[in-house]
Amino acid sequence: MKFSESWLREWVNPSISTSELTHQMTMAGIEVRNISSVGKKFTRVKVGQIIECVQHPNADRLYLTKVDVDGKEDLDIICGASNCRQGIKVAVATIGAVLPDNVKIKKAKLRGQFSYGMLCSFIELGIDDYVGEDIIELPEHAPIGSDFYEFFNLNDVSIDLDLTANRADCFSIRGLAREVAALNCTDIVKPDFQAAKIDINHLFSVEVRVPEACPHYLCRVVKGLNIGATVPLWMKEKLRRSGINSINPVVDVTNYVLLEQGQPVYALDSAKIEGKIIVRMARQGEKLILLDGKERILNSDTLVTSDANKVLSIAGIFGGESANVNLETKDVLLECAFFTPEFICGRARSYGLQTNSSVRFERGVDYELQMTAMERATQLLVDICGGEVAPVVSVKAAISLPKRVMLELRRSKLNALLGHHISDSDVTKILQGLDFFIEKRESNWLVKTPTWRFDIAIEEDLIEEIARIYGYDNIPNKYPVVSLKRNEPRRKNQSLRRVRDLLVDLGYCEAITYSFVEPKQQRLIVPQIKPLKLPYPISVDMSVMRLGLIQGLLNSAVYNQKRQQKRIYLFEYGLCFAPCISSENGIRQEPMLAAIIVGTLTEDHWAVESKKVDFFDLKGHLESILNLSMNEKSYDFRKEEHPALHPNQSASILVDGEKVGIIGIINPKLECYFEFNSPPVIFEIKCSALDKRTVSNSVTISKFPFNRRDISVLVDEEVACSDVINACLEVGGELLKDAKLFDVYVDNSLEVGKKSLAIALILQSSSHTLKESDINLVVKKIVLYISEKFRASLRG
Repeated sequence: MKFSESWLREWVNPSISTSELTHQMTMAGIEVRNISSVGKKFTRVKVGQIIECVQHPNADRLYLTKVDVDGKEDLDIICGASNCRQGIKVAVATIGAVLPDNVKIKKAKLRGQFSYGMLCSFIELGIDDYVGEDIIELPEHAPIGSDFYEFFNLNDVSIDLDLTANRADCFSIRGLAREVAALNCTDIVKPDFQAAKIDINHLFSVEVRVPEACPHYLCRVVKGLNIGATVPLWMKEKLRRSGINSINPVVDVTNYVLLEQGQPVYALDSAKIEGKIIVRMARQGEKLILLDGKERILNSDTLVTSDANKVLSIAGIFGGESANVNLETKDVLLECAFFTPEFICGRARSYGLQTNSSVRFERGVDYELQMTAMERATQLLVDICGGEVAPVVSVKAAISLPKRVMLELRRSKLNALLGHHISDSDVTKILQGLDFFIEKRESNWLVKTPTWRFDIAIEEDLIEEIARIYGYDNIPNKYPVVSLKRNEPRRKNQSLRRVRDLLVDLGYCEAITYSFVEPKQQRLIVPQIKPLKLPYPISVDMSVMRLGLIQGLLNSAVYNQKRQQKRIYLFEYGLCFAPCISSENGIRQEPMLAAIIVGTLTEDHWAVESKKVDFFDLKGHLESILNLSMNEKSYDFRKEEHPALHPNQSASILVDGEKVGIIGIINPKLECYFEFNSPPVIFEIKCSALDKRTVSNSVTISKFPFNRRDISVLVDEEVACSDVINACLEVGGELLKDAKLFDVYVDNSLEVGKKSLAIALILQSSSHTLKESDINLVVKKIVLYISEKFRASLRG
């Protein structure tokens, strides 16, 4: 957003300098990117009036003029500009003037006649944005003899802002004036204009087929325009100082209203419109030639305006050539609308466009500003070009318009977040200065947001508004006051650092991916949960909050694989976000840990055979992580299908019987979608499951030998190995120290639906050497128990 400081000061003029104003805006969150002068320095250029203008006797293209610059003696000046004529007021460089590029004005003789000065063009005064070499024509009210530099306000500066996506309300002089007025506790002076007088009854029929995309649409016909009329110099200068060149009266007026009010207004040649105006979604493959002369093939998700036979524009983004205003235009249709941001966001970029209108619409414009902008555009257009005005046609679907948010601001929350007490009167004054509706309730405030503040959604947003207007510099620095507590024994809340260190030791690299993700891709991974949509996303590909970490790791892994990385070990820790009715604000934030491995198990080495990673490689790493926080009896893995994982190679992670995550090989469909050249293995687990660490009890190592007995049992295929192991440990008593699975055998020689599990039983006593009879008793007890529980049989 670029604008002229003097234009802003027409609306609000605090008694502070330019540097103070720009610093104040930056500290309030409206960052000033650049400040530039609107003109170059020059001296002794005055406002004058041509009293006499005759042809030079010795030159066809020169004129002899007499110019009044002080009301006393007229100056003889020779001029060659085609627009030089008697009566106009001009910029006169007198003898001794120094112009840009160190051009000095002296007495000169041209074709036998003396010239005592120069009538200046914009280019000669270093104002390069104007085309042509005509001399400057000043308005009638320009005072003769005044300093041109002062009259033309070339002490003014252009201020260029770097606005964040949430501050769409500051993309206008109107919005910036509100901010500056609030910062300086002063009032705004709005331009004085009235609703246009209705001269004719020419109405277009309007049909809005998608009211959810266009809740409010207005249009009006203005007939009999003189499009060749001269645009006032004040308007040209305001546009120029805002980075926009003058084109013609109609375009200049719409650009002016855009900058002043923040509401885009479009002008169409009404004679080229056939039938009624229709606001609809484009048909897939429909074509439109835009004002840049290029043809675009439209997608079905693009909002357009059309007449009965053709598309007129991409709504809110760019106009079409078919109804463009040109020098032959006599009648125009002014249109003004509120388009829902979701239907505009990302569409401009998808067609390789970015316009002043699209920037505003995709962030959100004031949905009660359309009639004001229409009347302002009408007034300016009629003042410049004349014409007869028709009534406004308005189509409004109030139910589809945004709703003003009502929030409660608590004094306790305000003090807690700021660490500073701001008086009730100051809080009320700040919020009212920003046009919030306030209702005081004891120590709290009930606050309703204005129609242009789409970024205010929660109590913390209100507190931020109060802090930035109050001034961060006015909040004193204070050391935090905390109570010192003796560190308690480390019983839980296992440090994430240990987990990170372990993963790094295992060869992993930590990834940090965006919390904003592409919605279609996320639906492939987590189809069962509807994600949180961002109201003002950076792009369509980053328009929803992530439900998990898997999507980001898959994208990171395939990115590295496409860059010839053969062994990829990545992990990420981060917050994931999901809708939750029972949580505050309806959002649940869950810290998660995820990891992915893909490619070879080890780096290439001449002495080691290359092997692809598999499910058990990652499972072993995950078990190492879990072992930091708990013993092996606390966690388990159970076969379970998940949309993102292979149906036959996936499992849920259980801690104390509660599901806390998933692990498995990626689903073949996703593997194909992401274009992996080998199947990745992933896990994702809640970090809360890793905070179960207890202080380990010391145990004396037995000095007596341990004994191992191997058993091979036949069980049904659906019986989980972990269940059999847990059953052994459950019944084995204090002599059974461990039970480990060391082989799984499935073959046609076995009964149909059966598998063989080979289990090593480790037995040891802390008080004596075990006898064979002791060992056999425990083994027999275990075999009997699992035979009854799982209908297992002992293999010979």
